[in-house]
Amino acid sequence: MTTISHDFKRVFVWEAPVRLFHWINVLAILTLAATGIIIGNPPAIMSGAEATNQYWFGINRYIHFISAYILTFNMLYRMFWSYMGNKYANWKQFFPYNKKGIKNTLFVLKHHVLLQNEKVYDFRKNIIGHNPIAAISYSLLFILMLIQIFTGFGLYADNSTWFFPKLFAWVPSFLGGDMNTRLIHHITTWGFIIFTIIHVYLAMWHDWLEGRGEISSMFGGYKFIRKERLKKEEEKND
Repeated sequence: MTTISHDFKRVFVWEAPVRLFHWINVLAILTLAATGIIIGNPPAIMSGAEATNQYWFGINRYIHFISAYILTFNMLYRMFWSYMGNKYANWKQFFPYNKKGIKNTLFVLKHHVLLQNEKVYDFRKNIIGHNPIAAISYSLLFILMLIQIFTGFGLYADNSTWFFPKLFAWVPSFLGGDMNTRLIHHITTWGFIIFTIIHVYLAMWHDWLEGRGEISSMFGGYKFIRKERLKKEEEKND
């Protein structure tokens, strides 16, 4: 019988730019969702104050637009870092569609999503960076972000005085008008909300089940990896 060590080694995985991107995204998405829901269905606030002194809805829209700019340029910054960062930040991590990636995807589906017990220890359970399912979901999130950027700035283009939103002025016409554009923008917002709930749940689940610092790694950058897994990685790179 082969004896498997359960010793862990602290490994630096997420660089500071990746962690910064993550937390900027968190704040931007939460702010956009909250302010966007208010814009879509503004509450009726009764007040005896003068209308000129009540600019809360304008401030809400202003915060929404600023957050949209932050989300957009944060995404561009992450695309740049996907070429400049370490192997865990590389753009290839988000497209696990080679033979090995497909095998690992099936493994994660079976053991992490469907919670099937492992009869034999497998080094693949210690995927160091993003696991394939997470990578695919982040690729889908990237698509959602593009939809939000195009539809959001498309709706804003007529009211903007800056050139950047006007680059998207063609979007409403392409989608059949402002009504369709606004509907797509609204539905995609709920896609973000659903993704966030699932993402937080799975991060906490993995952190609790595996104890490898899944959540803390997004603060300090370090994960705890089995030494056998690291040894296999080093042998592969030799």
